[in-house]
Amino acid sequence: MGARQPENTRSFALCAHGGAGKTSLAEAMLFCNGQTTRMGVVQNGNTVSDFQSEEQKRQISISTSLLTLERKGKMLFALDAPGFADFTGEMSAAIRVADTAVILVSAVGGIEVQTSRAWEYAEHHNAPVTFYISKMDRENADFDKVLADIKDQFSPNALPVFLPIGSAEKLKGIVDVIKNKAYLYNLDGTGKFTEAEVPADMADAAAKAHEALVEAAVEMDDELMEKYLEGESISDQDFIRTLKKAIASKRIMPVLTGSATQNVGVHQMLDFITDYFPSPVDIGAIEAFDGDNKVEVLPDVNAPFSALCFKVMVDPYVGKLSFIRAYSGTLSSEGTNIYNVKKGDDERISSFKLMCGKDGKDVKEIIAGDIVAIPKLQSTKVGHTLATKGGAGYLFPHIEFPKPVYSVAVVAKTRADEDKMGNAISKTLEEDRSLTFEKNPETHDNVLSGMGDMHIDIVLSRMKERYGIELETKTPQVPYRETIRKTAEAQGKHKKQSGGHGQYGDVYIRYSPLERGAGFEFVDSIKGGAVPNNFIPAVERTSRVHGVRSFSRLPGCRFQSRIIFWKLSRS
Repeated sequence: MGARQPENTRSFALCAHGGAGKTSLAEAMLFCNGQTTRMGVVQNGNTVSDFQSEEQKRQISISTSLLTLERKGKMLFALDAPGFADFTGEMSAAIRVADTAVILVSAVGGIEVQTSRAWEYAEHHNAPVTFYISKMDRENADFDKVLADIKDQFSPNALPVFLPIGSAEKLKGIVDVIKNKAYLYNLDGTGKFTEAEVPADMADAAAKAHEALVEAAVEMDDELMEKYLEGESISDQDFIRTLKKAIASKRIMPVLTGSATQNVGVHQMLDFITDYFPSPVDIGAIEAFDGDNKVEVLPDVNAPFSALCFKVMVDPYVGKLSFIRAYSGTLSSEGTNIYNVKKGDDERISSFKLMCGKDGKDVKEIIAGDIVAIPKLQSTKVGHTLATKGGAGYLFPHIEFPKPVYSVAVVAKTRADEDKMGNAISKTLEEDRSLTFEKNPETHDNVLSGMGDMHIDIVLSRMKERYGIELETKTPQVPYRETIRKTAEAQGKHKKQSGGHGQYGDVYIRYSPLERGAGFEFVDSIKGGAVPNNFIPAVERTSRVHGVRSFSRLPGCRFQSRIIFWKLSRS
Protein backbone atom coordinates (compact mmCIF):
# COMPACT_ATOMS: atom_id res chain seq x y z
CA MET A 1 0.00 0.00 0.00
CA GLY A 2 2.80 2.39 0.83
CA ALA A 3 4.00 2.41 -2.80
CA ARG A 4 0.62 3.37 -4.25
CA GLN A 5 0.07 6.79 -5.76
CA PRO A 6 -3.14 8.71 -6.59
CA GLU A 7 -2.41 8.57 -10.32
CA ASN A 8 -3.01 4.80 -10.13
CA THR A 9 -6.53 5.18 -8.73
CA ARG A 10 -9.80 5.20 -10.66
CA SER A 11 -13.22 5.82 -9.11
CA PHE A 12 -16.56 5.82 -10.92
CA ALA A 13 -20.27 5.77 -10.13
CA LEU A 14 -22.60 3.48 -12.07
CA CYS A 15 -25.81 5.47 -12.56
CA ALA A 16 -28.98 4.95 -14.59
CA HIS A 17 -32.72 4.59 -14.58
CA GLY A 18 -33.87 1.56 -12.62
CA GLY A 19 -33.59 -1.67 -14.59
CA ALA A 20 -30.93 -0.45 -17.04
CA GLY A 21 -28.46 -3.08 -15.81
CA LYS A 22 -26.06 -1.35 -13.40
CA THR A 23 -25.91 -4.19 -10.89
CA SER A 24 -25.56 -6.79 -13.65
CA LEU A 25 -22.67 -4.82 -15.13
CA ALA A 26 -20.99 -4.57 -11.72
CA GLU A 27 -21.42 -8.32 -11.30
CA ALA A 28 -19.85 -8.97 -14.72
CA MET A 29 -16.91 -6.70 -13.84
CA LEU A 30 -16.17 -8.67 -10.68
CA PHE A 31 -16.42 -11.97 -12.56
CA CYS A 32 -14.20 -10.83 -15.44
CA ASN A 33 -11.67 -9.49 -12.96
CA GLY A 34 -11.46 -12.86 -11.25
CA GLN A 35 -12.95 -11.72 -7.93
CA THR A 36 -15.94 -14.04 -8.16
CA THR A 37 -16.20 -17.55 -9.56
CA ARG A 38 -19.67 -17.06 -10.99
CA MET A 39 -21.90 -14.20 -12.01
CA GLY A 40 -24.77 -13.47 -9.67
CA VAL A 41 -28.22 -12.72 -11.06
CA VAL A 42 -30.45 -9.95 -9.73
CA GLN A 43 -33.57 -12.11 -10.03
CA ASN A 44 -31.90 -14.83 -7.94
CA GLY A 45 -30.92 -12.40 -5.19
CA ASN A 46 -27.28 -13.49 -5.21
CA THR A 47 -25.38 -10.46 -6.56
CA VAL A 48 -22.51 -8.89 -4.64
CA SER A 49 -23.94 -5.36 -4.84
CA ASP A 50 -27.51 -6.07 -3.77
CA PHE A 51 -26.78 -7.79 -0.48
CA GLN A 52 -29.44 -6.27 1.75
CA SER A 53 -32.53 -8.38 2.39
CA GLU A 54 -34.91 -5.73 1.02
CA GLU A 55 -32.83 -5.47 -2.18
CA GLN A 56 -32.92 -9.21 -2.68
CA LYS A 57 -36.65 -9.39 -1.95
CA ARG A 58 -37.59 -6.52 -4.28
CA GLN A 59 -34.84 -7.22 -6.87
CA ILE A 60 -33.77 -3.57 -6.99
CA SER A 61 -30.89 -1.52 -5.59
CA ILE A 62 -31.90 0.68 -2.68
CA SER A 63 -28.47 1.69 -1.38
CA THR A 64 -25.12 2.50 -2.99
CA SER A 65 -22.66 -0.40 -2.86
CA LEU A 66 -18.90 0.02 -3.01
CA LEU A 67 -16.89 -2.48 -5.06
CA THR A 68 -13.08 -2.47 -5.00
CA LEU A 69 -11.11 -4.01 -7.87
CA GLU A 70 -7.40 -4.24 -8.67
CA ARG A 71 -6.48 -4.41 -12.36
CA LYS A 72 -3.20 -3.87 -14.21
CA GLY A 73 -1.61 -2.27 -11.16
CA LYS A 74 -4.50 0.18 -10.69
CA MET A 75 -7.03 0.41 -7.87
CA LEU A 76 -10.62 0.74 -9.10
CA PHE A 77 -13.47 1.92 -6.88
CA ALA A 78 -16.93 1.32 -8.35
CA LEU A 79 -20.06 2.76 -6.73
CA ASP A 80 -23.23 0.93 -7.79
CA ALA A 81 -25.93 3.56 -7.13
CA PRO A 82 -29.71 2.92 -7.04
CA GLY A 83 -31.69 3.90 -10.12
CA PHE A 84 -35.18 4.44 -8.73
CA ALA A 85 -36.39 7.95 -7.98
CA ASP A 86 -37.11 7.06 -4.33
CA PHE A 87 -33.36 6.68 -3.74
CA THR A 88 -32.02 9.46 -5.93
CA GLY A 89 -30.10 10.96 -2.99
CA GLU A 90 -27.80 7.93 -3.05
CA MET A 91 -27.04 8.57 -6.71
CA SER A 92 -26.19 12.22 -6.04
CA ALA A 93 -23.78 11.33 -3.23
CA ALA A 94 -22.07 8.66 -5.36
CA ILE A 95 -21.47 11.06 -8.26
CA ARG A 96 -20.24 13.70 -5.82
CA VAL A 97 -17.31 11.58 -4.59
CA ALA A 98 -16.49 9.61 -7.77
CA ASP A 99 -14.06 10.95 -10.36
CA THR A 100 -16.25 9.75 -13.26
CA ALA A 101 -19.96 9.16 -13.75
CA VAL A 102 -20.77 6.11 -15.88
CA ILE A 103 -24.33 6.60 -17.10
CA LEU A 104 -26.00 3.47 -18.42
CA VAL A 105 -28.67 3.78 -21.12
CA SER A 106 -30.68 0.75 -22.14
CA ALA A 107 -30.42 -0.08 -25.86
CA VAL A 108 -34.09 -1.07 -25.65
CA GLY A 109 -35.67 1.53 -23.36
CA GLY A 110 -33.42 4.45 -24.29
CA ILE A 111 -33.19 7.61 -22.20
CA GLU A 112 -35.56 7.62 -19.23
CA VAL A 113 -36.32 9.93 -16.31
CA GLN A 114 -33.51 8.85 -14.01
CA THR A 115 -31.07 8.82 -16.92
CA SER A 116 -31.64 12.55 -17.23
CA ARG A 117 -31.40 12.95 -13.45
CA ALA A 118 -27.98 11.23 -13.47
CA TRP A 119 -26.85 13.61 -16.22
CA GLU A 120 -28.06 16.61 -14.20
CA TYR A 121 -26.14 15.44 -11.13
CA ALA A 122 -23.00 14.91 -13.20
CA GLU A 123 -23.34 18.39 -14.66
CA HIS A 124 -23.92 19.88 -11.21
CA HIS A 125 -20.79 18.23 -9.80
CA ASN A 126 -18.82 18.86 -13.01
CA ALA A 127 -17.94 15.17 -13.21
CA PRO A 128 -16.51 13.60 -16.39
CA VAL A 129 -19.10 11.34 -18.02
CA THR A 130 -18.90 8.04 -19.85
CA PHE A 131 -22.02 6.50 -21.40
CA TYR A 132 -22.62 2.77 -21.56
CA ILE A 133 -25.35 1.48 -23.89
CA SER A 134 -26.48 -1.70 -22.18
CA LYS A 135 -28.57 -4.74 -23.08
CA MET A 136 -27.38 -5.08 -26.67
CA ASP A 137 -28.39 -8.75 -26.50
CA ARG A 138 -32.09 -7.88 -26.05
CA GLU A 139 -34.72 -7.86 -28.75
CA ASN A 140 -35.26 -4.43 -30.36
CA ALA A 141 -31.88 -3.16 -29.13
CA ASP A 142 -30.90 -0.13 -31.24
CA PHE A 143 -27.41 1.26 -30.65
CA ASP A 144 -27.53 3.96 -33.35
CA LYS A 145 -30.85 5.39 -32.16
CA VAL A 146 -29.77 5.55 -28.51
CA LEU A 147 -26.44 7.14 -29.48
CA ALA A 148 -28.27 9.79 -31.51
CA ASP A 149 -30.58 10.49 -28.56
CA ILE A 150 -27.62 10.86 -26.21
CA LYS A 151 -26.01 13.37 -28.55
CA ASP A 152 -29.26 15.26 -28.98
CA GLN A 153 -30.44 15.37 -25.35
CA PHE A 154 -27.14 15.45 -23.47
CA SER A 155 -24.03 16.39 -25.44
CA PRO A 156 -22.58 16.22 -28.98
CA ASN A 157 -19.29 15.34 -27.25
CA ALA A 158 -20.62 11.78 -26.75
CA LEU A 159 -18.40 9.78 -29.13
CA PRO A 160 -18.44 6.00 -29.56
CA VAL A 161 -15.35 4.08 -28.49
CA PHE A 162 -16.95 0.64 -28.83
CA LEU A 163 -19.31 -0.40 -31.62
CA PRO A 164 -21.50 -3.50 -31.29
CA ILE A 165 -21.16 -6.33 -33.77
CA GLY A 166 -24.80 -7.20 -34.32
CA SER A 167 -27.60 -6.94 -31.80
CA ALA A 168 -30.23 -9.05 -30.02
CA GLU A 169 -29.73 -12.75 -30.85
CA LYS A 170 -27.16 -11.78 -33.52
CA LEU A 171 -24.83 -9.99 -31.09
CA LYS A 172 -21.32 -11.37 -31.63
CA GLY A 173 -19.01 -8.92 -29.89
CA ILE A 174 -17.67 -5.40 -30.10
CA VAL A 175 -15.25 -3.30 -32.15
CA ASP A 176 -12.70 -1.16 -30.28
CA VAL A 177 -12.33 1.87 -32.56
CA ILE A 178 -9.22 3.12 -30.70
CA LYS A 179 -7.27 -0.08 -31.34
CA ASN A 180 -9.18 -0.88 -34.56
CA LYS A 181 -9.76 -4.45 -33.40
CA ALA A 182 -12.79 -6.69 -33.05
CA TYR A 183 -13.50 -8.98 -30.10
CA LEU A 184 -15.76 -11.94 -30.82
CA TYR A 185 -17.45 -13.55 -27.81
CA ASN A 186 -18.90 -16.89 -26.89
CA LEU A 187 -22.48 -16.04 -25.91
CA ASP A 188 -22.50 -18.31 -22.87
CA GLY A 189 -21.73 -15.78 -20.15
CA THR A 190 -18.17 -17.02 -19.64
CA GLY A 191 -16.64 -13.83 -21.04
CA LYS A 192 -14.34 -15.79 -23.35
CA PHE A 193 -13.45 -14.01 -26.58
CA THR A 194 -11.10 -14.05 -29.52
CA GLU A 195 -9.39 -11.06 -31.11
CA ALA A 196 -10.08 -10.53 -34.80
CA GLU A 197 -10.02 -8.01 -37.62
CA VAL A 198 -12.81 -5.48 -37.86
CA PRO A 199 -15.64 -6.96 -39.98
CA ALA A 200 -15.58 -5.61 -43.52
CA ASP A 201 -19.11 -4.23 -43.28
CA MET A 202 -18.11 -2.21 -40.19
CA ALA A 203 -14.76 -0.88 -41.42
CA ASP A 204 -16.13 2.47 -42.59
CA ALA A 205 -18.11 3.05 -39.37
CA ALA A 206 -15.07 2.16 -37.23
CA ALA A 207 -12.79 4.47 -39.25
CA LYS A 208 -15.29 7.32 -39.00
CA ALA A 209 -15.61 6.86 -35.23
CA HIS A 210 -11.82 6.75 -34.86
CA GLU A 211 -11.43 9.93 -36.86
CA ALA A 212 -14.00 11.72 -34.70
CA LEU A 213 -12.04 10.75 -31.58
CA VAL A 214 -8.78 12.00 -33.07
CA GLU A 215 -10.30 15.33 -34.12
CA ALA A 216 -11.74 15.92 -30.66
CA ALA A 217 -8.57 14.79 -28.86
CA VAL A 218 -6.08 16.94 -30.78
CA GLU A 219 -8.08 20.04 -29.86
CA MET A 220 -6.53 19.66 -26.40
CA ASP A 221 -3.05 20.38 -27.78
CA ASP A 222 -2.31 23.28 -30.16
CA GLU A 223 0.84 21.68 -31.54
CA LEU A 224 -0.96 18.42 -32.32
CA MET A 225 -3.86 20.33 -33.83
CA GLU A 226 -1.49 22.10 -36.19
CA LYS A 227 0.11 18.81 -37.20
CA TYR A 228 -3.30 17.25 -37.77
CA LEU A 229 -4.52 20.14 -39.93
CA GLU A 230 -1.35 19.90 -42.02
CA GLY A 231 -2.07 16.24 -42.70
CA GLU A 232 0.68 14.79 -40.54
CA SER A 233 0.00 11.56 -38.68
CA ILE A 234 -0.55 11.58 -34.92
CA SER A 235 1.44 9.01 -32.97
CA ASP A 236 -0.41 6.53 -30.78
CA GLN A 237 1.35 7.93 -27.71
CA ASP A 238 0.24 11.50 -28.42
CA PHE A 239 -3.28 10.36 -29.26
CA ILE A 240 -3.68 8.40 -26.02
CA ARG A 241 -2.26 11.27 -23.95
CA THR A 242 -4.62 13.84 -25.42
CA LEU A 243 -7.56 11.42 -25.37
CA LYS A 244 -7.17 10.98 -21.61
CA LYS A 245 -6.96 14.74 -21.21
CA ALA A 246 -10.09 15.24 -23.32
CA ILE A 247 -12.06 12.70 -21.28
CA ALA A 248 -11.06 14.35 -17.98
CA SER A 249 -12.12 17.77 -19.28
CA LYS A 250 -15.43 16.45 -20.76
CA ARG A 251 -14.36 17.42 -24.28
CA ILE A 252 -14.96 13.75 -25.08
CA MET A 253 -17.62 11.65 -23.38
CA PRO A 254 -16.84 8.08 -24.42
CA VAL A 255 -19.70 5.79 -25.39
CA LEU A 256 -19.15 2.11 -24.60
CA THR A 257 -21.50 -0.80 -25.21
CA GLY A 258 -22.01 -4.50 -24.67
CA SER A 259 -24.10 -6.94 -22.69
CA ALA A 260 -23.55 -7.54 -18.98
CA THR A 261 -25.72 -10.66 -18.71
CA GLN A 262 -24.00 -12.27 -21.71
CA ASN A 263 -20.64 -10.89 -20.53
CA VAL A 264 -19.88 -9.25 -23.88
CA GLY A 265 -17.39 -6.37 -23.93
CA VAL A 266 -16.89 -6.24 -20.16
CA HIS A 267 -13.18 -7.16 -20.35
CA GLN A 268 -12.58 -4.31 -22.79
CA MET A 269 -14.61 -1.92 -20.64
CA LEU A 270 -12.47 -2.72 -17.59
CA ASP A 271 -9.31 -2.12 -19.62
CA PHE A 272 -10.71 1.17 -20.91
CA ILE A 273 -11.51 2.30 -17.36
CA THR A 274 -8.02 1.36 -16.22
CA ASP A 275 -6.24 3.01 -19.15
CA TYR A 276 -8.34 6.09 -19.89
CA PHE A 277 -10.50 7.11 -16.93
CA PRO A 278 -9.15 10.17 -15.07
CA SER A 279 -7.28 9.71 -11.83
CA PRO A 280 -7.52 12.14 -8.90
CA VAL A 281 -4.40 13.82 -10.29
CA ASP A 282 -6.11 14.32 -13.67
CA ILE A 283 -9.17 15.81 -11.94
CA GLY A 284 -6.99 18.24 -10.03
CA ALA A 285 -7.87 20.45 -7.08
CA ILE A 286 -11.12 20.06 -5.14
CA GLU A 287 -12.77 23.12 -3.59
CA ALA A 288 -13.13 23.46 0.18
CA PHE A 289 -13.77 26.33 2.57
CA ASP A 290 -11.77 27.68 5.50
CA GLY A 291 -14.34 30.04 6.97
CA ASP A 292 -15.31 32.33 4.12
CA ASN A 293 -12.11 31.64 2.19
CA LYS A 294 -11.96 29.11 -0.63
CA VAL A 295 -9.23 26.47 -0.43
CA GLU A 296 -7.95 24.28 -3.27
CA VAL A 297 -7.24 20.76 -2.06
CA LEU A 298 -4.77 18.89 -4.24
CA PRO A 299 -4.54 15.05 -4.33
CA ASP A 300 -1.03 15.14 -2.84
CA VAL A 301 0.01 12.24 -0.61
CA ASN A 302 2.42 14.54 1.24
CA ALA A 303 -0.28 17.12 2.07
CA PRO A 304 -2.30 17.02 5.32
CA PHE A 305 -4.91 14.27 5.24
CA SER A 306 -8.51 15.23 4.46
CA ALA A 307 -11.61 13.23 3.52
CA LEU A 308 -15.38 13.51 3.18
CA CYS A 309 -17.94 11.12 4.66
CA PHE A 310 -20.57 10.47 1.98
CA LYS A 311 -22.44 7.46 3.32
CA VAL A 312 -23.27 5.78 6.63
CA MET A 313 -24.45 2.18 6.78
CA VAL A 314 -25.48 0.10 9.79
CA ASP A 315 -24.22 -3.45 9.38
CA PRO A 316 -25.95 -6.00 11.65
CA TYR A 317 -22.62 -7.71 12.36
CA VAL A 318 -19.93 -5.02 12.07
CA GLY A 319 -22.04 -2.14 13.34
CA LYS A 320 -21.87 1.37 11.93
CA LEU A 321 -19.72 1.83 8.82
CA SER A 322 -18.77 5.33 7.65
CA PHE A 323 -17.80 5.49 3.96
CA ILE A 324 -15.25 8.18 3.16
CA ARG A 325 -13.50 9.54 0.07
CA ALA A 326 -9.93 10.66 0.78
CA TYR A 327 -8.97 13.83 -1.09
CA SER A 328 -5.45 14.54 0.16
CA GLY A 329 -2.64 13.08 2.22
CA THR A 330 -1.98 9.63 3.66
CA LEU A 331 -3.39 8.09 6.82
CA SER A 332 -2.45 5.00 8.78
CA SER A 333 -4.83 3.06 11.00
CA GLU A 334 -2.10 2.18 13.50
CA GLY A 335 -2.16 4.39 16.57
CA THR A 336 -3.87 7.27 14.74
CA ASN A 337 -7.09 9.07 15.52
CA ILE A 338 -9.08 10.99 12.97
CA TYR A 339 -10.50 14.44 13.66
CA ASN A 340 -14.03 15.45 12.75
CA VAL A 341 -13.52 19.04 11.61
CA LYS A 342 -17.26 19.79 11.61
CA LYS A 343 -17.94 18.52 15.12
CA GLY A 344 -14.52 19.18 16.67
CA ASP A 345 -14.31 15.58 17.94
CA ASP A 346 -11.55 12.99 17.85
CA GLU A 347 -12.58 9.62 16.41
CA ARG A 348 -10.76 6.39 17.09
CA ILE A 349 -9.79 4.35 14.00
CA SER A 350 -9.80 0.58 14.32
CA SER A 351 -9.21 -0.21 10.64
CA PHE A 352 -9.84 0.81 7.05
CA LYS A 353 -11.90 -1.54 4.91
CA LEU A 354 -11.71 -1.94 1.13
CA MET A 355 -15.30 -2.96 0.52
CA CYS A 356 -16.72 -5.34 -2.03
CA GLY A 357 -20.43 -5.38 -1.34
CA LYS A 358 -20.92 -6.42 2.28
CA ASP A 359 -17.42 -7.87 2.64
CA GLY A 360 -14.41 -5.80 3.60
CA LYS A 361 -10.66 -6.30 3.43
CA ASP A 362 -8.67 -4.56 6.16
CA VAL A 363 -5.82 -2.28 5.07
CA LYS A 364 -3.48 -0.28 7.28
CA GLU A 365 -3.05 2.81 5.11
CA ILE A 366 -5.11 4.88 2.70
CA ILE A 367 -4.06 7.65 0.31
CA ALA A 368 -5.71 10.47 -1.63
CA GLY A 369 -8.27 9.03 -4.04
CA ASP A 370 -9.19 5.99 -1.96
CA ILE A 371 -12.81 5.21 -1.07
CA VAL A 372 -13.02 3.06 2.04
CA ALA A 373 -15.24 2.28 5.02
CA ILE A 374 -14.28 2.96 8.64
CA PRO A 375 -16.09 0.98 11.37
CA LYS A 376 -17.62 2.47 14.51
CA LEU A 377 -17.04 6.20 14.11
CA GLN A 378 -19.29 7.78 16.73
CA SER A 379 -19.96 11.40 15.81
CA THR A 380 -19.26 11.34 12.06
CA LYS A 381 -22.26 11.82 9.82
CA VAL A 382 -22.82 12.19 6.08
CA GLY A 383 -21.27 15.44 4.83
CA HIS A 384 -18.71 15.75 7.62
CA THR A 385 -15.08 16.56 6.81
CA LEU A 386 -12.40 14.38 8.41
CA ALA A 387 -8.72 15.21 8.88
CA THR A 388 -5.83 14.73 11.26
CA LYS A 389 -5.93 16.96 14.32
CA GLY A 390 -3.85 20.08 13.77
CA GLY A 391 -3.74 19.34 10.03
CA ALA A 392 -6.32 20.43 7.48
CA GLY A 393 -8.80 22.86 9.02
CA TYR A 394 -11.06 23.40 6.03
CA LEU A 395 -14.50 21.96 5.32
CA PHE A 396 -15.71 20.34 2.12
CA PRO A 397 -19.13 21.54 0.91
CA HIS A 398 -22.04 19.52 2.25
CA ILE A 399 -23.61 16.83 0.10
CA GLU A 400 -27.00 18.00 -1.14
CA PHE A 401 -29.91 15.61 -0.77
CA PRO A 402 -33.37 16.06 -2.28
CA LYS A 403 -36.18 17.21 -0.02
CA PRO A 404 -38.82 14.62 0.94
CA VAL A 405 -42.05 14.64 -1.06
CA TYR A 406 -44.16 11.97 0.67
CA SER A 407 -45.22 11.78 4.33
CA VAL A 408 -46.96 9.33 6.64
CA ALA A 409 -47.84 9.42 10.32
CA VAL A 410 -46.26 6.50 12.20
CA VAL A 411 -47.67 4.92 15.35
CA ALA A 412 -45.96 2.29 17.50
CA LYS A 413 -47.87 -0.97 17.48
CA THR A 414 -47.15 -1.78 21.12
CA ARG A 415 -45.82 -0.03 24.21
CA ALA A 416 -42.50 -1.85 23.76
CA ASP A 417 -42.30 -0.55 20.18
CA GLU A 418 -42.99 2.96 21.44
CA ASP A 419 -40.03 2.72 23.82
CA LYS A 420 -37.71 1.64 20.97
CA MET A 421 -39.06 4.03 18.34
CA GLY A 422 -36.85 7.02 19.16
CA ASN A 423 -33.58 5.08 18.93
CA ALA A 424 -34.60 3.22 15.74
CA ILE A 425 -35.68 6.37 13.93
CA SER A 426 -32.57 8.27 15.06
CA LYS A 427 -30.25 5.61 13.64
CA THR A 428 -32.29 5.32 10.45
CA LEU A 429 -32.15 9.09 9.84
CA GLU A 430 -28.39 9.02 10.30
CA GLU A 431 -28.11 6.37 7.60
CA ASP A 432 -30.63 7.82 5.14
CA ARG A 433 -30.35 11.58 4.63
CA SER A 434 -33.37 11.68 2.32
CA LEU A 435 -35.61 11.04 5.33
CA THR A 436 -36.98 13.51 7.86
CA PHE A 437 -38.96 12.99 11.05
CA GLU A 438 -40.89 15.44 13.20
CA LYS A 439 -43.60 15.49 15.83
CA ASN A 440 -46.25 17.94 14.67
CA PRO A 441 -46.96 20.23 17.65
CA GLU A 442 -50.54 20.88 16.54
CA THR A 443 -51.77 17.43 15.53
CA HIS A 444 -49.26 15.47 17.69
CA ASP A 445 -48.61 13.13 14.73
CA ASN A 446 -45.17 11.52 14.36
CA VAL A 447 -44.57 12.39 10.71
CA LEU A 448 -42.00 10.39 8.71
CA SER A 449 -41.22 11.88 5.29
CA GLY A 450 -39.30 10.39 2.36
CA MET A 451 -39.07 10.25 -1.41
CA GLY A 452 -42.09 8.01 -2.05
CA ASP A 453 -44.30 5.23 -0.73
CA MET A 454 -41.77 2.53 -1.64
CA HIS A 455 -39.04 4.45 0.18
CA ILE A 456 -41.11 4.67 3.37
CA ASP A 457 -42.19 1.03 3.09
CA ILE A 458 -38.57 -0.13 2.81
CA VAL A 459 -37.50 2.05 5.74
CA LEU A 460 -40.21 0.58 7.99
CA SER A 461 -39.31 -2.97 6.93
CA ARG A 462 -35.64 -2.26 7.64
CA MET A 463 -36.43 -0.94 11.13
CA LYS A 464 -38.49 -4.05 11.87
CA GLU A 465 -35.65 -6.31 10.73
CA ARG A 466 -32.82 -4.48 12.51
CA TYR A 467 -34.41 -3.10 15.64
CA GLY A 468 -37.43 -5.36 16.14
CA ILE A 469 -39.88 -2.48 16.03
CA GLU A 470 -43.22 -2.47 14.24
CA LEU A 471 -44.74 0.84 13.20
CA GLU A 472 -48.18 1.29 11.73
CA THR A 473 -48.89 4.12 9.32
CA LYS A 474 -51.79 6.43 8.70
CA THR A 475 -52.49 9.57 6.72
CA PRO A 476 -51.14 12.60 8.59
CA GLN A 477 -53.72 15.03 9.89
CA VAL A 478 -53.77 18.42 8.22
CA PRO A 479 -53.97 21.38 10.65
CA TYR A 480 -56.51 23.40 8.70
CA ARG A 481 -56.52 27.07 9.58
CA GLU A 482 -58.73 30.06 8.99
CA THR A 483 -57.71 33.51 7.95
CA ILE A 484 -59.25 36.85 7.11
CA ARG A 485 -59.34 38.02 3.52
CA LYS A 486 -60.25 41.70 3.82
CA THR A 487 -60.07 44.57 6.25
CA ALA A 488 -62.76 44.82 8.95
CA GLU A 489 -63.37 47.12 11.92
CA ALA A 490 -65.10 46.50 15.26
CA GLN A 491 -66.02 48.42 18.38
CA GLY A 492 -66.13 47.07 21.92
CA LYS A 493 -67.42 48.79 25.05
CA HIS A 494 -66.59 48.00 28.67
CA LYS A 495 -69.01 48.99 31.46
CA LYS A 496 -68.76 47.95 35.09
CA GLN A 497 -70.51 49.36 38.13
CA SER A 498 -70.03 47.74 41.53
CA GLY A 499 -70.56 50.70 43.86
CA GLY A 500 -68.72 53.92 43.88
CA HIS A 501 -67.11 55.11 40.70
CA GLY A 502 -67.78 52.80 37.75
CA GLN A 503 -65.55 51.70 34.82
CA TYR A 504 -66.14 52.57 31.22
CA GLY A 505 -64.02 51.99 28.12
CA ASP A 506 -64.62 52.20 24.40
CA VAL A 507 -62.25 50.33 22.03
CA TYR A 508 -62.02 50.45 18.24
CA ILE A 509 -59.90 47.83 16.42
CA ARG A 510 -59.17 47.21 12.73
CA TYR A 511 -58.09 43.82 11.30
CA SER A 512 -56.40 43.58 7.90
CA PRO A 513 -54.53 40.65 6.21
CA LEU A 514 -50.78 40.50 5.62
CA GLU A 515 -48.91 38.42 3.06
CA ARG A 516 -48.80 34.66 3.64
CA GLY A 517 -46.29 33.77 6.34
CA ALA A 518 -45.76 37.36 7.51
CA GLY A 519 -46.99 36.54 11.01
CA PHE A 520 -48.59 38.94 13.52
CA GLU A 521 -48.20 42.70 13.66
CA PHE A 522 -49.83 45.04 16.21
CA VAL A 523 -50.07 48.75 15.37
CA ASP A 524 -50.99 51.37 17.99
CA SER A 525 -52.71 54.28 16.22
CA ILE A 526 -53.66 56.32 19.27
CA LYS A 527 -52.82 60.00 18.88
CA GLY A 528 -51.88 62.49 21.54
CA GLY A 529 -51.66 60.13 24.51
CA ALA A 530 -55.39 60.01 25.05
CA VAL A 531 -55.04 56.60 26.71
CA PRO A 532 -52.45 55.78 29.38
CA ASN A 533 -49.65 53.52 28.02
CA ASN A 534 -50.17 50.85 30.65
CA PHE A 535 -53.52 49.87 29.09
CA ILE A 536 -52.13 49.30 25.59
CA PRO A 537 -50.36 45.91 26.23
CA ALA A 538 -53.64 44.38 27.42
CA VAL A 539 -55.27 45.18 24.09
CA GLU A 540 -52.28 43.77 22.22
CA ARG A 541 -52.29 40.56 24.23
CA THR A 542 -55.97 40.06 23.58
CA SER A 543 -55.52 40.73 19.87
CA ARG A 544 -52.57 38.36 19.65
CA VAL A 545 -54.30 35.49 21.44
CA HIS A 546 -57.53 35.65 19.48
CA GLY A 547 -55.86 36.61 16.21
CA VAL A 548 -53.19 33.91 16.24
CA ARG A 549 -55.67 31.22 17.18
CA SER A 550 -58.29 32.20 14.66
CA PHE A 551 -56.61 33.99 11.84
CA SER A 552 -52.90 34.41 11.49
CA ARG A 553 -51.35 30.95 11.24
CA LEU A 554 -51.92 30.28 7.58
CA PRO A 555 -51.21 33.55 5.77
CA GLY A 556 -50.29 35.79 8.68
CA CYS A 557 -52.50 38.74 9.60
CA ARG A 558 -51.92 42.39 10.29
CA PHE A 559 -53.90 43.72 13.27
CA GLN A 560 -54.10 47.48 13.12
CA SER A 561 -55.57 48.70 16.39
CA ARG A 562 -57.19 52.12 16.80
CA ILE A 563 -58.13 52.43 20.46
CA ILE A 564 -60.02 55.38 21.97
CA PHE A 565 -61.18 55.40 25.59
CA TRP A 566 -63.93 58.04 25.96
CA LYS A 567 -64.02 57.68 29.68
CA LEU A 568 -62.01 55.80 32.22
CA SER A 569 -62.84 56.19 35.83
CA ARG A 570 -63.22 54.24 39.01
CA SER A 571 -65.44 55.12 41.90
